[in-house]
Formats: sequence, C-alpha cells, structure tokens
Amino acid sequence: MIGGKKKCIGLIFGGESNEHEVSISSAKTVFQAFNSEINKQRFAVKAFYISKFGDWLDSDLSEKILVGEIENNTKINQGILNQERINFLDGIEFQNVDVWFPLLHGFNGEDGSIHGLLRFTKKPLVGCGIIGSSIGMDKILMKTIFSNHKLPQVNYLFFQNEDLNDEEVKNKLINEIVEKLNFPVFVKPSNSGSSLGISKVMNESEILQALEKAGEIDQRILVEEGLEVREIECGIIGKSKLLTSEIGEVKYESDWYDYDSKYYSNNKIIIPAEIDSKITKEIKEIAIQSCRALNIFGFARIDFFLEKSSNKILLNEINTIPGFTKNSMFPMLWKASGLNIEQLVARLVDISLDL
Repeated sequence: MIGGKKKCIGLIFGGESNEHEVSISSAKTVFQAFNSEINKQRFAVKAFYISKFGDWLDSDLSEKILVGEIENNTKINQGILNQERINFLDGIEFQNVDVWFPLLHGFNGEDGSIHGLLRFTKKPLVGCGIIGSSIGMDKILMKTIFSNHKLPQVNYLFFQNEDLNDEEVKNKLINEIVEKLNFPVFVKPSNSGSSLGISKVMNESEILQALEKAGEIDQRILVEEGLEVREIECGIIGKSKLLTSEIGEVKYESDWYDYDSKYYSNNKIIIPAEIDSKITKEIKEIAIQSCRALNIFGFARIDFFLEKSSNKILLNEINTIPGFTKNSMFPMLWKASGLNIEQLVARLVDISLDL
C-alpha cells in the first residue's frame, strides 16, 4: 500500500475505442473525487493512460493528462510509436495497486477485455466481471438474454457478418426490415457506446446507408423499432445486494438522444423523473432483474424507454462503465440519491472490497 493505511487506486483510462475522449473526461472527474479532502485520507491514486494506439503511459505522464499539464497527447502518442515495441506493461509499476478502477468506455475496456487482464494481478476491481461486461457491451447478446427472461423491449432484428457489397444480401436485409419492423427504426452497431454509429431511419431508402454506417464499427448490427418514448435511466451499485438510485429522465432538444446531445447539448435532466410511483417501483425492479440476468454488479446504469402513448416500460440497455463526466447521468442519479461524487467513488471501492 501507499502511505500506510491508504488504499492505492489504479485508475485506467483512455484506450483504443471510439470513446477515448469521453474516457479521459470521466477519469478527470473520478481523479478529482479521489483527491478531495475527505478521500485523500483513505486513498492514493496511480493513473494509467492508454493511448489511442494501445500504448500504456507511466503514471507520471498519465497524471499530467488528468490535471491538464499535457493538453495535447498526440505528440506523446507519436513518440511512443517511434520507440522500439516492447511488452505493453514493461515499465508500468502496478505492483502497489490495491484496487483497480477501469474507466475505459467501449472496445478493450467495457467489453470485459481489461477485466480479464486485471484478473491476473489478483487485485480486486471496481465494476463487474468479464462475463457481465462482455455481454453488457454486446447489444445483440444482451437483448437475446433479456428476451429469454421475458423482460419488456422494443421489437428488434439483428444481422451478423453480412456482405453489404452483395446486392442480393442488401436486398434481403432491407426487405426483412421493411416486412418485420415499423418505421422509424434505429440501426446500431452491436458493440459500441455513446450512440456512435447509430442512425435513425425514416423510410426504406435510408436503410442501406445506415447499415453501412453501423457496419464500419461492427459487422454485427442491431435494428430496433423507434417509438415515441421518454428516456428514463436508473443507476445500480452493489454486489450480493444491488441498490437502485433515484430514477432520472433526459429531455433533449434534438430529434433523438445522439452523441452530440449526450455530451454537447444543454439537455434538461429531471431527477427524480416525473412518473407514477408504481412505474418507478417497476423500473427499479426490472433494473435489478436485468443486471442479475447478465451477471452485472459493482456499478452500472440501466436505460429504459417509457412509451408516451401507453406508459409501457421498455428495457433498452445496460452500461457497465457509464460516464462520469460533468454531463453524465450516473453520478447525477446518485447525487440525487444522497451520494455525492466523492462519496460515490469511495463507496464503489468499498463494494469491490466487500466492505
């Protein structure tokens, strides 16, 4: 350990995914929370930045990114690339880490990859394990399991490894979507986050372009019916017992909740959401059921749709490493539930240690 009784937190951020910048923003928030007056008495932080090229920086350089001393890390990335390639963990001093806190959104992080690597260190980590992370990241697998548990969802189709350059294949996919789903539909890559690669499709003529856009990120593609809904979200923390946060609603000005509206727009966040107490209770119950179905624990954000015309609850997806940025719903949900960001990160470490 570092500093006597202090626990050393290994904060991992950045990564090769298309959510690299979001991960940096999340890590800055968590780093500041651990360095608050109350948490400095219990914790010390070692930062581990992974570049867009997959290189790990030492903790000194990583911390400089978090505190803003290095504004543009492109030069650092290029410098590493010019060096002789070595084992990616050579020179990374992680022996003193007591608890890992991975904040890698997307590929090679949220999909369980980093969880598998960290298991070899025999140190606990904040968040869930390999299985829950990988299934939670894969929308097709996730929705298939939800269906098996009879959890309510929108109608959907999925396609895997289809050749979009083949005219016969393209026509087959387009016809299946038209025949089985009602417009508008959302076309999504199965493995992605922050709404990247997603398109809202209003008619048949727009389907192919949307499939190609999603296919650039993942060859496994999900297509869902788009209903008139409210965006409802719930946080969970815990291990053997899962606790739910207050329920929140996101009201956005854009046509749908895309990447820009998540991170750059002035959305209206309402916590607690203005919904009936019976619906609130049911959403919390489904949130726990869905996490149990995928073996998700530690912390997560569960996203729902509430159909405007019927108030029907529809489970959308689970995010096993939700954002911790200033605009992120997860920390706001828990602040409204009585845990500010400093208390929240400390609680997550305690959960990982079964305290």
